Amino acid sequence: MKGSKDLLSSVLKTTQMGQIGIRCVLKAPLKTTLRTALKSQLQEYDSIEQEAHALAANRGWELEELDPAIKFMSRAMTRSMLSFGNVNSKAAAMMINGNTRGMIKSLKNLHQFNNSDERVSTISQKLLDCETANIKQMQGFL
Repeated sequence: MKGSKDLLSSVLKTTQMGQIGIRCVLKAPLKTTLRTALKSQLQEYDSIEQEAHALAANRGWELEELDPAIKFMSRAMTRSMLSFGNVNSKAAAMMINGNTRGMIKSLKNLHQFNNSDERVSTISQKLLDCETANIKQMQGFL
């Protein structure tokens, strides 16, 4: 059970990180098509986060959330990186990099906790699929 709870906590933190990154990028002056794509990705992350919280609540688990210091540093770094140059291309590259890190983390966790229960594995796989789709979607904005 600990492996399943740890995997679900990791899913939660990854979705929160994705949401923070997208919300920060959405403050920049972006092309309408990029803004629309990012809002869609934000909704997907929010949906997965809600699913993780609901499953944890159903099982009586308290999940580890993303550290506030990481949230602060992510916001600061994003603002700095988008302060000059081609904002759309930079934003897409940042999203691709973030999703790639999330994919790597998700794959490692799926392999490490390969005996977790099916519902947790399904949510984790859903996040992995979401990140893969996000990368493909952002490639057109580079």
